[in-house]
Amino acid sequence: MLAQEEGGLDAVIAQAKENSVDHIVCIAIDRASCDEVIEIATHYPNMSASAGIHPNVEPTPEETLTVEQLVGLADHEKIIAIGETGLDYFRSEGDLEWQRDRFRIHIEAAKQTNKPLIIHTREAREDTMDILEQENAQKAGGIIHCFTENWQTAQRALDIGFYISLSGIVTFKNAKELQDVAKKLPLNRILIETDAPYLAPMPHRGKTNKPAFVKHVAEFLAELRGDTVENIAQATSDNFHCLFPTTQ
Repeated sequence: MLAQEEGGLDAVIAQAKENSVDHIVCIAIDRASCDEVIEIATHYPNMSASAGIHPNVEPTPEETLTVEQLVGLADHEKIIAIGETGLDYFRSEGDLEWQRDRFRIHIEAAKQTNKPLIIHTREAREDTMDILEQENAQKAGGIIHCFTENWQTAQRALDIGFYISLSGIVTFKNAKELQDVAKKLPLNRILIETDAPYLAPMPHRGKTNKPAFVKHVAEFLAELRGDTVENIAQATSDNFHCLFPTTQ
C-alpha cells in the first residue's frame, strides 16, 4: 500500500528521513512477505526486516513452518527480528490451538537465532503472556507491538524484559486506559511505531499511515508524560538500538 503512494517507497523513505526517522523495520506477515521484506530492506540501507507468520494467516501447508524452516528464513543480515507472531482471538475463530503451536515455534526460532520477537496480541492477553513465560521468551527478548492492553499485562511483559511499543492508537481520544499505561511505563522500555499503513495517529487519523507520522506519537507522549519531544525521541531510539544492536 505504501508503495502506491505518490513517488512510491522512495518518497515514503525520504519523507521519513525529513521527519527524523532514521531506521525502519519492515515486518513480514506471511511466507511470501518474508522474501519481500528482505528485498525491500536490502534496497534501503536504513531499513531492516523481520521473518514470521502473522497469527491470523490460515495454517495452510505453505504457511506452516517448522522451527528449522523459520530459522533458515531468518538467516539473513537484514532480518533482525522474528515475527509478527502471537495470538489473535478477535479475527480468528474456532479451535485456535494451531495459533498457539505456531506461536511456540516462533519463540523457539527466536531463541535459536538470538533475534527478538515482535508480538501481536488481540483479545488474547492471558494466553499470550502465559506462553511467553512458559517458553522462556525472555531468552530472546522482544516487543509487545502496537500495545493496547492494560497495566497488568504491561507489567508482565516488563517483568520478562520485553519492550512496550506504542502506535498511533495512543493519540486517540478514546484511548484513556492506554494513555494511563503510557504514563506509567519506564522510559527505558518504550518504543514508538506506526504499524503503517494502518492506525495513523492524530492529526492524520483515518489516512494511510507512514513512517514519518511516528513523530506525532513522540509529540503526544512528550505532552502526556510531561517530557520533551527531544528526550522521548532520544530515549526511544536508544531503546531500539539496545534491542537491535546491529542497527547502530
